[in-house]
Amino acid sequence: MGIVKEFKEFAVKGNVMDLAIGVIIGGAFSTIVNSIVKDLIMPLVGVATGGLDFSNKFIRLGDIPPTFKGNPDSFKDLQTAGVAVFGYGSFITVTINFLILAVIVFAMVKFINKLRNPTPAEAGEPPAPPEDVVLLREIRDALTRETR
Repeated sequence: MGIVKEFKEFAVKGNVMDLAIGVIIGGAFSTIVNSIVKDLIMPLVGVATGGLDFSNKFIRLGDIPPTFKGNPDSFKDLQTAGVAVFGYGSFITVTINFLILAVIVFAMVKFINKLRNPTPAEAGEPPAPPEDVVLLREIRDALTRETR
């Protein structure tokens, strides 16, 4: 029973629960970001590049089997048939997904950190003077003491 008790204590700690919530929210954000990239950004990139569709950009590495019944210019058809393909267009799309998700997570973490740790000006405290100003004040005070 000791292991069960230890696991229960571990599982209900705040950090583990925060991690679980983060994973769930991350999954939801991933779906939203995939939609943003696929449905909003990539069509704009396609228009800007003259109709270039990244999702269907690939290099065929293997031979097409004789029983193939699909479009030889379709990435998905070739993958379904088991043909080795180098899908660089899909990689570009996934990379854009990752970059957008990273920016969103960065903005969220920055916002949360700002809420947790307000700057001294927001907390009502005056900001600390720069180090050189402190040093000059010390020199001034030392010179004042010597001249007395």
